[in-house]
Amino acid sequence: MLKIRMQGTLGDLRWFRRLLEQSEAVRVMRVSEAFANKGTKRFFRMYAEVEKEAEARSGNKKRK
Repeated sequence: MLKIRMQGTLGDLRWFRRLLEQSEAVRVMRVSEAFANKGTKRFFRMYAEVEKEAEARSGNKKRK
């Protein structure tokens, strides 16, 4: 599983979230709401958890 921090304008974050959700290579497990960055009204951040689609389908999750 990957935990991803995304940062950008609200429009860019929406675009990238749709891109992730439409990807056949990954399964989006969770996406946070947009949080405002301190000191700016233009940029926001979001967090996502994704898995490789093959691992998500097979349930094969390797842990260390």
